[in-house]
Amino acid sequence: IEGKQFVMYDVGGQRNERKKWIHCFDEVTAVIFVAAISEYDQVLYEDNTQNRMVESLNLFHEICNSKWFENTSIILFLNKRDLFEEKITMKDIRQPDPADPSRMLFDEYSGGTDYDAGVEFIVQQYLSQNETKDGSKEIYWHVTCATDTSNISTVFN
Repeated sequence: IEGKQFVMYDVGGQRNERKKWIHCFDEVTAVIFVAAISEYDQVLYEDNTQNRMVESLNLFHEICNSKWFENTSIILFLNKRDLFEEKITMKDIRQPDPADPSRMLFDEYSGGTDYDAGVEFIVQQYLSQNETKDGSKEIYWHVTCATDTSNISTVFN
């Protein structure tokens, strides 16, 4: 992009794939973490008792605080903005926990069906996973729609 060379590896998101790759990237410049902002109300394919966004937040926490990435910047793409924009108007982020329907996930969310409030809440959920005490861990975030090529070009430029 604009004369800069990027080497990217898609390491997969399924649980059984993670342990195969995390130790291989201890000298990378940046980690691009892609999460679907629209999946706050969905469950994992391999575990229908686990909310997809909760799983993504847990993985982000693991990556962000991993010894392998302690000097690595993180670029967070909250993707599927278009689906989120549509869904949030009909479905609040607060969701019953699929493992225990008597408990609510994202119970502290109070933005209702407001798009901007929802984005702000989800961004903060991810940023709060960073446990770097001195603030040295850089996390750059973007709300994206991968099918919108101008949006992706803007992000990389």
